[in-house]
Amino acid sequence: MPLLLILIALLLHHSIAQASACPAWGTAQAEAEIAQLRATLAHWDDQYHRLGIALVADELYDQSRQHLLELQACFGLSHDEAPLASARGTIPHPIPHTGVDKLADEQAVARWLQGKRDVWMQPKVDGVAVSLIYRQGQLTGLLSRGDGTLGHDWSRHIPMLSGIARQLSQPLDAVFQGELYWRLDDHVQAEAGSANARGTVAGLLARKRMTEEQGEGIGLFVWDWPHGPDNQAERLARLAVLGFPDSQRLSVAIEGVAEATRWRQHWYRSPLPFATDGVILRQESRPPAQRWRAQAPYWIAAWKYPFAQALAQVRDVQFRIGRTGRITPLLQLQPVTLDDRRISQLSLGSLASWKQLDVRPGDQIAVSLAGLTIPRLESVVHRAARRPIVQAPDPATYHALSCWQADKDCQQQFLARLAWLGGKQGLDLPGLGAETWKHLVESGHIVQLTDWLSLEQDQLLKVPGIAQARARQLQTAFAQARRQPFQRWLRGLGVPAPSSLQMGPDWHTLASRNIEQWLAEPGVGPGRAEQLQAFFAHERVQALARNLRAHAIEGF
Repeated sequence: MPLLLILIALLLHHSIAQASACPAWGTAQAEAEIAQLRATLAHWDDQYHRLGIALVADELYDQSRQHLLELQACFGLSHDEAPLASARGTIPHPIPHTGVDKLADEQAVARWLQGKRDVWMQPKVDGVAVSLIYRQGQLTGLLSRGDGTLGHDWSRHIPMLSGIARQLSQPLDAVFQGELYWRLDDHVQAEAGSANARGTVAGLLARKRMTEEQGEGIGLFVWDWPHGPDNQAERLARLAVLGFPDSQRLSVAIEGVAEATRWRQHWYRSPLPFATDGVILRQESRPPAQRWRAQAPYWIAAWKYPFAQALAQVRDVQFRIGRTGRITPLLQLQPVTLDDRRISQLSLGSLASWKQLDVRPGDQIAVSLAGLTIPRLESVVHRAARRPIVQAPDPATYHALSCWQADKDCQQQFLARLAWLGGKQGLDLPGLGAETWKHLVESGHIVQLTDWLSLEQDQLLKVPGIAQARARQLQTAFAQARRQPFQRWLRGLGVPAPSSLQMGPDWHTLASRNIEQWLAEPGVGPGRAEQLQAFFAHERVQALARNLRAHAIEGF
């Protein structure tokens, strides 16, 4: 790479690193983390370019390499990676494959378009780039992109590739550049994603032999004819005549960023015969083919689609303990954006899931959106070189009958019980959300689940953030709670009964039931019957019932 381009790249990466916070690592840790990430990327590169095996989705690869560049800029380390080292072949391309600059957003596209005329757009096919060499109209050579200058000879596969034009309609000597792709029926990128299409083609081409059936599944999109006509419209028309109609059918001339945005969205959400990962913009005017080099030129750029998966770094692992004692691991993330959503937290669902995945601070994970709304962990992409010990709560300590008071280790479950009691499924008390309960507990005014029934206005005024009007509002809510029917109190206390079961007439009757009597109730099976009997027999629950009786609550 020329010195000027290296300096520009370093400055760009430095600005990126400054925009996102650099890790607070010492030199030894920085070197260890960067060395491990380099080794991972080198392994991915070797497996893909040498064996045709894609170990990770393209978008996660791109983000991982960008993360490496940012870390290197943060700590002033060299940028000596050669991602295409294992792709380099031995056969020179007749015309080098240029690279392509990636444009981040509409603003970047607008800047790139400024001053350019006669710009065309095409879908960016998610496949494997090749040079195709025709002699007298016959396909005689097929070269992998390699490092852009030297590729591997894949000509042995030509007899099996019945899905591409092996004989032109005219007896030309020509070199085309294009993308071999895996054929998909009515593939909508916004809905189906990449479908591992690129990895499928790469894997087949890396083999010594492929079958006729496998070859039928591979198509070709020609995106350039280096020695073709200077005029893009004429170039596309000639390609269509020669046997490559998709090049013309899926190319449009555009004027301005609004049209670029519209076509990008159109191809993202419309059925196509292949997977795509963005769009290509190319200026009609370009230098002669003999001046092309294996680097990104000024006359072509890519605008990729939104990531289906984002690479996110885990900042912390926390554990939420719910009302029933369920422990839910929460990953606190360095914020990432997916489909215009900012994601900084992700739930792993269960303690067992976290133990199986063994996610720790510093790890890099792949995040997607389930149903386009709920953040979901797809995989652990990189594990940190230094992995701190994470101490999870003991699941034996927390269960459906634990934490009826505000002990030190019970704060989370106790607060969850209060939120449930005052929520819509319980007493439905206005103005009493989780934060209010938290303030009342932290001030020491609530230790037992029903202590709030005894709170006077002067006590409430001593709680930080509660003034006269708020204290009156809370007193009104507490008075409303006293008037709530017995059934609501039972639901609020968390009686483990089916929601359809009407319980009554009073606490004494329910508490005196045995297993057989509970089993006689509709919707109550053996497991539920045991839970109900254990609930009513529990010492803390009985103490709550006595307290509610003292407050003259209906049914107690």
